[in-house]
Amino acid sequence: MILLHIFWAFFIPNILGYGGGPPIIPLLQAEVVDHYGWMTLEQFGDVLALGNALPSPIATKLAGYIGYQVGGVTGAVVALIATIAPTAIAMVILFKFLQFFKSAPQVAAMTQIVRPIVAVLLGTLAFQFFASAYQSAGIWQTAALTAVSLVALEKLKIHPGLVVASAMVYGAVFLS
Repeated sequence: MILLHIFWAFFIPNILGYGGGPPIIPLLQAEVVDHYGWMTLEQFGDVLALGNALPSPIATKLAGYIGYQVGGVTGAVVALIATIAPTAIAMVILFKFLQFFKSAPQVAAMTQIVRPIVAVLLGTLAFQFFASAYQSAGIWQTAALTAVSLVALEKLKIHPGLVVASAMVYGAVFLS
């Protein structure tokens, strides 16, 4: 039964998450943390941070790790299949219509409408992570990490993976 839960936990967000990894993350968080309770919000944030620091699509990294944690190797395979299946199904079904509709104004409008929705979902997720960090690390640690990360990303143009990795090392050394 757990494998069926793993499948649905990853299939539903990936079939509903139009636009790739960013819109899928809040949907996965709702399934993994809120619905099934397989992880806490902090654990999900740690997995997300680690996944963002590594190359390749975020959805498959999250699926592989969480699926393995919940159901072992079989759980990881099921989660990966559930993550990849919606895209594969959509590609097979919609490929014939791609050339016909790619320049349609409705498709462009739909893409423009989805962008603010994704921004709100990611903003909500970021706020939840910030609240969780504030509770566990305190306001000064959280503010310092936020400020240093902002300067590193915007002013010094340091790669986001290095900023995430540095924050993880800081957290491991000073906050554990």
